[in-house]
Amino acid sequence: MLHDSNIKIDDLLEATYETFYMTIIALLGTFIFGIILGLLLYLTMKGGIWQNKYLNFIVAAFVNVFRAIPFIILILLLFPFTNFLIGTIRGPNAALPALIIGAAPFYGRLVEIALREVDKGVVEAAQAMGAKTRTIIFRVLIPESIPALVSGITVTAIALIGYTAMAGAIGAGGLGSYAYYSGFQRRDYDIVFICSVIIVLIVFIFQFIGDYSSNKLDKR
Repeated sequence: MLHDSNIKIDDLLEATYETFYMTIIALLGTFIFGIILGLLLYLTMKGGIWQNKYLNFIVAAFVNVFRAIPFIILILLLFPFTNFLIGTIRGPNAALPALIIGAAPFYGRLVEIALREVDKGVVEAAQAMGAKTRTIIFRVLIPESIPALVSGITVTAIALIGYTAMAGAIGAGGLGSYAYYSGFQRRDYDIVFICSVIIVLIVFIFQFIGDYSSNKLDKR
């Protein structure tokens, strides 16, 4: 026990681990799906390499709809899908589908913005040299936009940490769950406070790593 409070160090460590676990795994999924969504938005836009207004409309609609749904409602809407996929609607793994589906469209838009910032002249030069779309994506677009992509995933990571806390309030585990069930519901506000402090520290860690990486990768 911590002093005279009701904070159990083992429970606190487990909750912190679960928050890191949910954030990092969801971040990996968000990065992959966000890059795909961002590339589709960029490549199918007017004047894009794969210009296709119908596909662009469908992808943009998907992104806009899932960005618009408040995360706490999205979790509830995805309960049947989560139960089918994971086999349960409780615990850190059960939170992952909602975390990824909630964050990937947000990151997808940031990816699209980053790709639009790439000098069109560089892309046109690669096309003139006969480069395939795959080459343009992996040799031109992504390398040129890396600092912005890293900044974007940093912002998304911080949003995800907030999402994990909300998911915790409906049984996903992590610091949000510990703060709500063991702290708020039992009026043990020392637990709520210490969980808040740890979440802020986690945010600072992700922000520092993101800013450091982005600055190192920025060749300007």
